[in-house]
Amino acid sequence: MRTHYSFFHWMPLAFAMMVVFTAVSCKDDDDFDDKDIITKNKIAYITDADKLAMIRSMKDLDGNGRLYEIHYTADYKLDQVLKANITETNALFQYIAYLLYDSIPTKSQQVALGAGCSAFAVPDAESTDFLMGRNYDYRHFDKTGTSYVPTAAILVHTAPANGKKSISMVDGLNMGFQQGFYTDGNTDLSLMMGLPYAALDGINEDGFAIGVLALNEKQTCQETGKSRISTTVAIRMLLDRASTVKEAVKMLKEYDMDMRGNGRSNYHFFMADATGDYAIVEYTIPNGDSIPRVMEVFTGNDTLRCVTNFYVSPTMAGTTDGWGSEHGKVRYETMRDTLFAKNYTLNDNEAMDLLEAVSQPPTEELTSQTQWSSLYNLTEKTLKLAILREYGKKYEFKVK
Repeated sequence: MRTHYSFFHWMPLAFAMMVVFTAVSCKDDDDFDDKDIITKNKIAYITDADKLAMIRSMKDLDGNGRLYEIHYTADYKLDQVLKANITETNALFQYIAYLLYDSIPTKSQQVALGAGCSAFAVPDAESTDFLMGRNYDYRHFDKTGTSYVPTAAILVHTAPANGKKSISMVDGLNMGFQQGFYTDGNTDLSLMMGLPYAALDGINEDGFAIGVLALNEKQTCQETGKSRISTTVAIRMLLDRASTVKEAVKMLKEYDMDMRGNGRSNYHFFMADATGDYAIVEYTIPNGDSIPRVMEVFTGNDTLRCVTNFYVSPTMAGTTDGWGSEHGKVRYETMRDTLFAKNYTLNDNEAMDLLEAVSQPPTEELTSQTQWSSLYNLTEKTLKLAILREYGKKYEFKVK
């Protein structure tokens, strides 16, 4: 690692599941004027009463099927998922079905994944708090492939018995869940059992936060003989177990990152914690190779407080998404220039304004279409959320 400071025995039973992964309300998350909704959708592969009750407890926070909230109370068996050494998304969700469903699906379920995104981390200009902002951008098409569609965002609370409580965001369309899916009378809700393994950004009870961002490069494949881990399983592990950026980096070093089959992109991570630490974690191409295999960590420099969709590593200069790439360059420059002008501090409103400034409508670019904007207060362990570029209405949550 370079640091810079400036199992399938049962697969024939399973199904082919494609998962490609990427007015202000200041009330407590239990106090939203959400709709109590009763779903009549089938949950074909779940019979356990507690799991059924959990799935049926979903809340529709805006009343239009665009933002849901669920308290995930079942055991999602992270230790077993990690030990299974599975990274390819199809196989991962087959295994999740094997672990968490009560019967094996007989029908294939297809889902799609990706993550464009912009992120930054700064001290709060009006307090001693520390903030991390993150836009999740990904352009989805309808089934005809001709029209752009917004996702159903899902806020997931988890409180594992031997881990840290957290809240995280899931792109419903990545799992085949369209807006209004929960009460459409057609969608099988069994796949909701996999929600913890579809998180794209989140924060835990210690104030550690993480987000994943796309890169147009060959997908990472480390092969050093360590246990392998995939993009979203890594996010789940770190939210459950890391208190700080340093701890998160140490945990990632214990695994071979394998992003093959995790969507159409490669990825890098942006993370920050309540101590004010922040880092960009990338996997880069070593000399004489063509595949990203080397873990690099970038931190300790104000120019590294923000990131979009190109590598910050100087070793990747000249590659498809190396330093100087046009992919995400305008958004990066907007963030960098704003942070510089503000002496690398923003108050809460300014931070959300910056997320709005770098938000995107749907275009031909795959990493366009801002689905949500997350502003994490790492000191208070809160999330202020705007969906679909509707910055006049925000939702606020707290890790309990």
